Amino acid sequence: MADLAPISAADLAVRNSAGHTRIHLAARYGELASLPPEALTAKFLTLKNDAGYTPLHHAAIGGHLDQVPPAVMTLENLSLRSNSGFTVFHSAAANGNLAQIPANFFTAETFQSANDVGNTLLHEAAENGTIDRIPKEFLTAANLGRLNLSGETVLHVAAFNGHLDQLPPDLLTVTAMREVTSAGDTVYHAAAISGHLQQVPQEQLVFENLSIPSKTGFTAAHAAAETGQLDKIPAAQLTVKLLTTRNDNGDTPLHAAAYEGHLDQVPAAVLTLENAGTRNYDGVSVIFLASERGFIGQVPEAARPKAYGPVSRFLRRISRTRSPF
Repeated sequence: MADLAPISAADLAVRNSAGHTRIHLAARYGELASLPPEALTAKFLTLKNDAGYTPLHHAAIGGHLDQVPPAVMTLENLSLRSNSGFTVFHSAAANGNLAQIPANFFTAETFQSANDVGNTLLHEAAENGTIDRIPKEFLTAANLGRLNLSGETVLHVAAFNGHLDQLPPDLLTVTAMREVTSAGDTVYHAAAISGHLQQVPQEQLVFENLSIPSKTGFTAAHAAAETGQLDKIPAAQLTVKLLTTRNDNGDTPLHAAAYEGHLDQVPAAVLTLENAGTRNYDGVSVIFLASERGFIGQVPEAARPKAYGPVSRFLRRISRTRSPF
């Protein structure tokens, strides 16, 4: 830690502009051993900064709880909450440092305890990619299925952040993956939206799962088309039925792919003249979107109406050229 000079007992509770004491900083950066013995007591290690975090929280974040005297590592002290409801357990879970907490403190209640946004220890671990450091006996369907205030299960959070691959495969059941958030998103939506569809079991990437609508009719297939992940879906599942499913605006996954430039991932058997002409409820066709967005080259010639053929495009360019006279 930068320039941690020797300090006296009188200096221990002096705060900087963020409300940190010297003990907060020492705990965060692994310098607790440099402090006088009287600093390593519950009196000082439970002082809160302006955000409500104690030096114990900081030690959990930095991975230095092993420098805290055993007498201070009590359930009461580790359960102290920051202003946003984070206990020391939450901070340790988010940063992959739960192994530094005595195992006898790990109970079902500990893992179900939520912060102010409803995140349990498992939600925090799922968000930060530290699920693989959670004791396996707490990776249960019940714990993973708990909802935060956004209606997200641990699986949703893991999918949104690209950490589904840290969960045991037997817990990625269809039932769990079909749970919906407050917005109506399944775990399939979450993985597709965030670009992590490859972490979903391949056998689950089927019409019945990819076509589940959110509250706006948006499906995981729409999200995959939008994020360029149609190539992560088994080719046999990229059917006309799936790729022409409509959301509340009448947009299909083909519209989403055309808008974002991912029609090259659509099988030629699906990207036909008829399907390229599919219009949303505003009357905008897939082929029109591809043309306007500069992705007409991704549409096979056979799927382009005459208005989008090479001669017509040449004439349109000429007509748009400003005359010098």
